[in-house]
Amino acid sequence: MTHIFIQAFIYLLAAVIAVPLAKRFGLGSVLGYLVAGVVIGPMLGLVGQETDTIQHFAEFGVVMMLFLVGMELDPKSLWAMRVRLLGLGGLQVVLTAAAGTAIGVWLGVVWQTALAVGLVLALSSTAIVLQTLNEKGLAATEGGRSAFSILLFQDMAVIPILALIPLLAVAGVDGSSTQTGHDNADLVASLPGWAHALVVVGAVGFVIGAGYYLMPLLFRYVVKSNLREIFTASALMLVIGIAALMGLVNLSPALGAFLAGVVLANSEFKHELEANIEPFKGLLLGLFFITVGAGINFGVLIEQWHAVVLLGLGVMAVKGALLIGLAYAFGIRGSNGWLMTLSLAQAGEFGFVLLTYTRQNGVIGEGLAELLALVVAFSMFLTPLLFIAFDKLVVPRYLAGKTESQKADDFDEESPVIVAGAGRFGQIVCRLLRASDVPLVALDLELKQIENARSINIKSYFGDASRADLLDRAGIANARLLVVAIDDLDRAVSTVEHVKRFYPNVWVLARAFDRGHGYRLREAGADDVVSETYHSALELGSHALTALGVHPMRAKKMAWSFVQSEDAHDAELFEAWKEIEGGQRFSRRYGELFRRLEEALSSAMDEQEGEPQKEDVPVWTAPLESSEKAPRTADESKR
Repeated sequence: MTHIFIQAFIYLLAAVIAVPLAKRFGLGSVLGYLVAGVVIGPMLGLVGQETDTIQHFAEFGVVMMLFLVGMELDPKSLWAMRVRLLGLGGLQVVLTAAAGTAIGVWLGVVWQTALAVGLVLALSSTAIVLQTLNEKGLAATEGGRSAFSILLFQDMAVIPILALIPLLAVAGVDGSSTQTGHDNADLVASLPGWAHALVVVGAVGFVIGAGYYLMPLLFRYVVKSNLREIFTASALMLVIGIAALMGLVNLSPALGAFLAGVVLANSEFKHELEANIEPFKGLLLGLFFITVGAGINFGVLIEQWHAVVLLGLGVMAVKGALLIGLAYAFGIRGSNGWLMTLSLAQAGEFGFVLLTYTRQNGVIGEGLAELLALVVAFSMFLTPLLFIAFDKLVVPRYLAGKTESQKADDFDEESPVIVAGAGRFGQIVCRLLRASDVPLVALDLELKQIENARSINIKSYFGDASRADLLDRAGIANARLLVVAIDDLDRAVSTVEHVKRFYPNVWVLARAFDRGHGYRLREAGADDVVSETYHSALELGSHALTALGVHPMRAKKMAWSFVQSEDAHDAELFEAWKEIEGGQRFSRRYGELFRRLEEALSSAMDEQEGEPQKEDVPVWTAPLESSEKAPRTADESKR
């Protein structure tokens, strides 16, 4: 157990030191993780053979990433990208595999091995590309979406590639019986082809059906427990269960997780699921990159470094040439074409899996497999540098004169208003904004409120809006307005503090429970605070005066005088309140100010009366019959 703790500490320490340094120098987090792995592995020897096992475990981060990517899409969006998904992605895989096969045969390699190598190198790194695109805010660009389409097709292509590799066995190449972490249960290995197909279709159908019908019921059941850790457990259970099911039927776990994410893209639990899974995804992806760096065989690298460098650069050059050609063929011009090309020129993490599989099936020899593994790792190491080249060389060339239009496109994809709290107060705000055609997103922890809001077509999601990560997922960075209508007083204040600290340009409107809570919200930085009962109490007080015989217009003027008097003393009361420790004790100064406020209110009422109150007949002594006229006169005044 102590050994495990020491190894975990080494991995985490390397990440904590290397990644911030890499980010500071503009190299990106991925390169930081890779360098950390090289330092603790081949250079210092602090980690050993356990990196292979850890790497297979960390590959689960890719599965989580595809699940989150799927949740950013919906079936309509997926259908809209079908041309690039099948056309662009399909041509990239086929042409790259064909080019690799031709080059291999030209170099004297048997065609079966050359084809397997071409298929291995045709795949790109989903983990590095999507992570870097998201970090740099390029995922929503045309080049980013095109790269994602190709990566998604590559993930789907893994399935037929795994089925094809056993058919490419070469006589004289010994298959390795070592499973290297891939000793997976397989329910379809002994089935005939038609039964295998039925099981695969059934598994995919089950994932889609369960995600659409069963998962919402499960999450509603979990939410009623009011235990956040159980919701996190259910989210992890969902992704792990899908990965296990896909593995049992010999499908890609990442593809299954992606389909589940697409099904849940319009769920009210979308943002809460993203917020709970995101930390696990980030840690596992980081661990995966560290193991890639730590697993480099420096002995082979020193002996054949020239072959590794030449093959790595050659692979990236061939893939880059094909990708830039496809970009022009599909009308992806300018910086977007270069972004797609530079981001996908490397080999990917699935290459390690396929190389192990080809060795086991006698398609590629051990020596060639080790060399190709170094080529894959080398190309992955160069990818962050290609993104830096894109930022420094490509963007300045194409960005001139297009900044404003690009910002406008990005802004249209975000909801400018986020409403935190969709209860009785927040729903009225949502309805008014929606009636004015203002796009908005509502967040609430009460599932019933979310269902009510959705029933009247208000875009709402389950989640704790006071959580910083959930606000980030909901798009607070690009929002113009945040309405805080959370019932919990402390959570409302902490939400305002966080948003005004990290997103000062977002205008914050807050609902206050009472005067003290309103002062706390103002002190936290809220731009405007409205008491939840203030205006309704004024309205009711006005009706009370009318019911006692006061003319409706006069009652309205008296209510308005009340508001003016409150506003005139508000700043002074606020300053006095700030001197009270914690805003809870009723100090002498604050009490004196409040008494002065009451005297000012009485004077204001006297002015509205037109004569001293002492000589006037109190309205409450009027005959009760006069109150029968109140509803009619009140209605008349409204008309």
